[in-house]
Amino acid sequence: MNKEIIKKFKNLNVLVLGDVMIDTYLIGKVERISPEAPVPIVSINKKESRLGGAANVAMNLVALGAKPILCSVVGNDSEANNLIKLLQKNKISAAGIIKSNNRITTVKTRVISQSHQMLRVDSEITNPLDQADSKKLENSVKKLLRKADVLIFQDYDKGIITPKVIQTIIAEANKLKVPVAVDPKKRNFLNYKNAMLFKPNLKELKEGFKREIDINNKKEFEKVCSDLMDEMKLKNLFVTMSEHGVMITDGKKFEYIPAHFRKIADVSGAGDTVISVAALCLALGLPIKEIAMLSNLAGGLVCEEVGVVPINKNRLIEEAKNFD
Repeated sequence: MNKEIIKKFKNLNVLVLGDVMIDTYLIGKVERISPEAPVPIVSINKKESRLGGAANVAMNLVALGAKPILCSVVGNDSEANNLIKLLQKNKISAAGIIKSNNRITTVKTRVISQSHQMLRVDSEITNPLDQADSKKLENSVKKLLRKADVLIFQDYDKGIITPKVIQTIIAEANKLKVPVAVDPKKRNFLNYKNAMLFKPNLKELKEGFKREIDINNKKEFEKVCSDLMDEMKLKNLFVTMSEHGVMITDGKKFEYIPAHFRKIADVSGAGDTVISVAALCLALGLPIKEIAMLSNLAGGLVCEEVGVVPINKNRLIEEAKNFD
């Protein structure tokens, strides 16, 4: 059953709207201290650039057989050209990428020596989109929505997703009956009204809804979840809770899926994998318990890998067989 579900992910059209970035790694080794200041000198021998942010969600979707279209605003700069080359290389459509003279392309550069991160340099503008760029993005997404099976909001608080963009696009998606899945951050947390699936982690739920939550008090936790759903008019709420597993609810029943026991190497990017699988399940109209089970399984699998890596579809199929 699960194997057949995963096979149906093939060729689903997914719009991914959010903050895209390039993750650059400068890899080398330290052999001496600078004579100019008490800092290590890293002799770089390798440079890597990878897709990050919302583009990592798109990478997961490609790995699962779906067809993602990335929608975002980047700078009109050389880094934007590098980003588009990386998208093409990874078979991700850049049809929704807009270049703006008012922004720069977000690049996070990490300096690595002997497997240790020495320094990170962020090049970015996190101000909200101006009116002109917002309008361009909204019009582009509206056009692309007509052929979409599902829409993912992938928010990293970098300014691309604004209350106006959220309101306009969710209204349009609901009109076209395109399901909307949201991976929120703090700044816009309460703005995603009328979404079909809202997926915060426990920390985001506490900070975004400004409520203290004792995860061991199930009645109190479910009350907070119900209050959030009522306030935001959500169809489904999906909360990831690390070692406590995940919870999904449609407001009537609460389903709890325990965490899978795994050798955790790195939790980076697990949320991107979870929202990717959840959105594809949503597009297929699956029951909420199946959405949570398959997404939770996928999130656990990528935690066994070092660094931000997309899900391995064949491994997911193999593991999913055990839950049929």
